Amino acid sequence: MIRIILLASFILLFISCQKETKNQLNPKSELQKEEPELSIPEKIAYAHGFDQWNKVNKISFTFNVDHDSSHYERNWIWFPKENKVSFKSASDSLTYFRKNMDSLIQKTDSGFINDKYWLLLPYNLIWDKNNYSFTHTTNVLSPIAKNKMQKLTIVYANEGGYTPGDAYDIYFEDNFKLKEWVFRKGNAKEASLATTWEDYTVLNGLKIAQSHQKDSGNWKLHFTNLKVE
Repeated sequence: MIRIILLASFILLFISCQKETKNQLNPKSELQKEEPELSIPEKIAYAHGFDQWNKVNKISFTFNVDHDSSHYERNWIWFPKENKVSFKSASDSLTYFRKNMDSLIQKTDSGFINDKYWLLLPYNLIWDKNNYSFTHTTNVLSPIAKNKMQKLTIVYANEGGYTPGDAYDIYFEDNFKLKEWVFRKGNAKEASLATTWEDYTVLNGLKIAQSHQKDSGNWKLHFTNLKVE
């Protein structure tokens, strides 16, 4: 009888040790919670390589607009970790830190913010997340291709920034890749501008649309000399 009791005690002790070892190898407290699901803006950003952004030390690009026979361009170099910007156009050049700007620099910086927004809109959805509200709808006809897509509408707050109160309707596929967008100044009902997002390239993990075109007219906004280091 004593042998049976000892044997039973040994078995229980062995099972207990197994459970303890298993918990040590796979620690998972009941208090631990699962990671929250990403929001739609975050899913769009990460679908375009936002997880690689923290590796970027320098990004340079030329912002071009071709309209009929006219051509306009601005050249930028951005050092995001330092928040330093170098600007060059046909008639001017300037290097500045965005933390230290006077009224003259702010005029140049407004151009940088505009051009960077066209270049890196998906990432701005995270950078600006405290400055806008958003709604998400599905099975919506896109304005240019007339294809059914998902739509994210963001409306910026009425105060702060260079374009307070403006709204954007962003059309994307089920893989969260941007295809078209609409800009509505001051959250007006009618579109101020609608263009495509196309000619994607991947640079050091960043997925960037290099070309944007209207559905009519000879107008194209595009990026050249694009480098990511």
